[in-house]
Formats: sequence, structure tokens, C-alpha cells
Amino acid sequence: MSLNSTPVADRTHIGLFGRRNAGKSSVINAITGQELAIVSEVQGTTTDPVSKTMELLPLGPVVIIDTPGLDDVGALGELRITKTYQVLNKTDIALLVVDSVQGMTEEDKKILKKIQDKEIPYLVVYNKCDLKRLDLNSDTEISVSAETKENIRELKERIASLAKHENTEYPIIADKVNSGDTVVLVIPIDSSAPKGRLILPQQQTIRELLEAGCSTVVCRETELNNALSALKEQPKYVVTDSQAFKKVSAVVPDEVCLTSFSILFARHKGNITELVKGASKLDSLRDGDRILISEGCTHHRQCGDIGTVKLPKWIRAYSGKELEFEFTSGTEFPFDLSRYSLIIHCGGCMLNEREMKYRIKCSADAGIPITNYGMTIAHVNGILKRSLSIFPEIAELIG
Repeated sequence: MSLNSTPVADRTHIGLFGRRNAGKSSVINAITGQELAIVSEVQGTTTDPVSKTMELLPLGPVVIIDTPGLDDVGALGELRITKTYQVLNKTDIALLVVDSVQGMTEEDKKILKKIQDKEIPYLVVYNKCDLKRLDLNSDTEISVSAETKENIRELKERIASLAKHENTEYPIIADKVNSGDTVVLVIPIDSSAPKGRLILPQQQTIRELLEAGCSTVVCRETELNNALSALKEQPKYVVTDSQAFKKVSAVVPDEVCLTSFSILFARHKGNITELVKGASKLDSLRDGDRILISEGCTHHRQCGDIGTVKLPKWIRAYSGKELEFEFTSGTEFPFDLSRYSLIIHCGGCMLNEREMKYRIKCSADAGIPITNYGMTIAHVNGILKRSLSIFPEIAELIG
């Protein structure tokens, strides 16, 4: 996979924070060597977080996020500042840009504490060193000039050194296969499937299997029986879209390991142990419980949408309870989770690992169980333990 085609969620996310006119946009343009961000003497030019994907040498594929100023004013300014703080949830590396002439302000100190509390690798970038020289001794500080490009090369190298410690995510499935293995991927094509293409988790799983030297067989659930019969030997794994779990489980022999894209991504992007534990809450729901169903992306919802239609229907049928459901998508994730009895999250393919783990931690801190789509569907169909057999140490958590 080329650097330019690396999915956004798998890129290192670099967030730039600071007051208005500290030079965040100018620093972005300097380190990228492109006019990616609008630069103006007018305060508040950046009114919303703006993300740009690119290759940043010597680091590689990244997402650079320019944020509104921390000293924005008025009711609208407060909303913009809230958005800026939300960006921290998906930031792998934080750059706090400070005007060297004005120095560190209370707004800068406040967000720096948040960055440190979240244990995000960071640098304090004192911009405009051509106007004022500072004597810096900390390894978390650097003086640069976006105007003259002084120390910009060193800044990029130090950003890259921070990113080396961030590559902690698991692969999707590559560590569970050997070259020559056959894996069957079941991909339903229904009214909710995007026209003319596969969704990102399916694309990424196929690519990872090909790179591992595996033979991949892709079919719909309606052709699964024929696909299995055509194989000389049983496949090592069958990976299905979670929506087809019930039909696929009935076809795949018990001795063949069955799982779903959503479960693979639970390990790849988040904390699979917490998500498995959260699924057990489906057995103790009570009338009036409120469930949050949260998706990491925004898309046009159609008739039969899994999040807003199918999951509530399946959960009500399984629990036999009168339940209330709320829905969020994209970057929106409630600060106050106390009103929910359970949170059910999508696979998180459009979220980076840091943001997915942040959402899981928020749930844990609030004492609210959290699980995901795939585990929920497997649980209500009585096959959760089977669907986790690809991860034996995790399957053991289920009685």
C-alpha cells in the first residue's frame, strides 16, 4: 500500500494547538512545504478544526489538524474552543505553538496540562524566533521561525522521533495466519452496502491477507455454501460482516474458526477485553434502560440501517425489554455518559487507535459497559464465544 493510499485512521495524527495568531497555520505550511493552511493577520482565520492528509518526511503518512485559537471569544468562540479540545482525543502527537514574543499564556498552560494528563507525546513550539530569541533547555521545547524556516528541519525530525513510540496497534489478522492459508471473507451486498465498492474494513483485511501470502475467497452469504464446497480443504478462517453472523454460522462447520470484521477491528483499534466484558450487559437490561449506539463515521442512513434500525430491533427481541436508544456519529461522543446503561460502538474503522481507546476509557471511567456491533450481534445469536475463537485468550473470558 502506498503512503498516499494509507487510510486516514492508520495515519499518525498531529494536532496543532495555540492562541490566535501564534502561527499555527504558518508552522503547518513550513513543516509541509505546502500552502495547506490559510495564513492571515486577521485573528481567528481558522474557525473549525481542519484536517489534511499528506506524507511528512521523515515520518511518513500523517494527518495534520489545524485548530481554532484557544483565546477565541464570544459564544461561537466557546464552541470552537470546545471543538479544539475534542481534537485531543484523536491526537497522536501534539504541537503547542506559542508566540515567542508574547510567551506562554494561561490558555497555553491550560491545554498543555490537558495534553500531559492524556499522556500525548508533545512539543512546545516557540514560533517567531526571528523576532525574539529564547533560551530553551527542555527536550519538549523548540524555537522555530515559520517565516525564515529556521529549525523547521529539526522540528520535523523531533516529531518523527515522538511517533516511533506510537506504533503499538495490533494488525487486523496478519499475526493469525501463515503463508498459504485460505481465508473466506463473507461480504453481503444489500441496500445498505455502498454501490460499486467495498467498505474500508473489508478492503484492509483483504490487503493484509494478500500481503501475508494467503489465498482469499470473497463471496456473499448466499454463495457461501458453494464457496466452501469448492475448496479442496477447509479454510483456516471465515470472516463475515457481522450482520450475516446468524446465516453464516449455520453454514460454516463448527471446526472452522468463524469471526467478523468488527471483532477483528476491536483488537486492532481498541481494547477488546473491555468490549467482550461489555457484551454481557445485554443479559441484564431492564425496562427503561437507555442505550447509546455510536458510530465513528457519518454516512447517509438508509432503510434497514444497522445502527439505527437493525441493532435496536435485535436487542429488543433478545432482551424482551422496553428500551430507549440514542445515536451519535462522527466526532460527536457525549461528555456525560451517566444516563446510559450500555454503549454499543461500531468497529471504529474511521477512528484512529487513540480516539477509540479514549472512548472506551471514558466509558470505563463512568462505569458504563461498552461493546461493539460485532460482539452484540454474535451475543444475541449465541455465538460470541465461537466468534472469538481466533483469540483463544479472549474467548476464555466468556463462561
